[in-house]
Amino acid sequence: MRVLLVHCHPRNDSFSAALADAAEAALIGAGHEVERRDLYAEGFSPAVTEAAHRQYMDFSANQQGVEEDVAQLQRAQALLLVYPTWWYGMPALLKGWFDRVWVPGVTFVVSAGAIQPRLTNIRRIGVVTTYGSPLWLLLYLGWPDRRVIGGGIRRLCAQGCKLDWLYLTRMNHRTRSECAGFIDRVRARLSAW
Repeated sequence: MRVLLVHCHPRNDSFSAALADAAEAALIGAGHEVERRDLYAEGFSPAVTEAAHRQYMDFSANQQGVEEDVAQLQRAQALLLVYPTWWYGMPALLKGWFDRVWVPGVTFVVSAGAIQPRLTNIRRIGVVTTYGSPLWLLLYLGWPDRRVIGGGIRRLCAQGCKLDWLYLTRMNHRTRSECAGFIDRVRARLSAW
């Protein structure tokens, strides 16, 4: 399977970077082809400019500046997002990647009845993330990032697209052993993809 792994954290010595490395190694070890993106290291520009917004619904022009990003997305059969959850959502840079790359005509088409998905090549989405919050608070708040990705983003992919959500709560209070255990869990789960 061709997997697009998108990592989003400003530090290359972070726990998130270690998770992305472990995820990539597990997927490659399981025989998958991995195309890895590191949005911070690449200096990805997340802002939607005025010009880009004006051509947002123009399928012939709305990919300007993100052509290779779109090509990666269209080559992928699975998407793996690795990020820390900040303020109950994905980092702004990752949100900006969705804003700029997941454009009409590429990921969806608005029809009279509803949004029609266009990323039917993606059959699986995985998320590897950490939270500072306890699980009960995420549940109380309606687990915002999981709702956006599981309900909105996944809807633009293949019918029956699987969602794997690997998470570690209370990140700021975890021991080294607990963090290592989470990395092992990520390796095991992704090795079974």
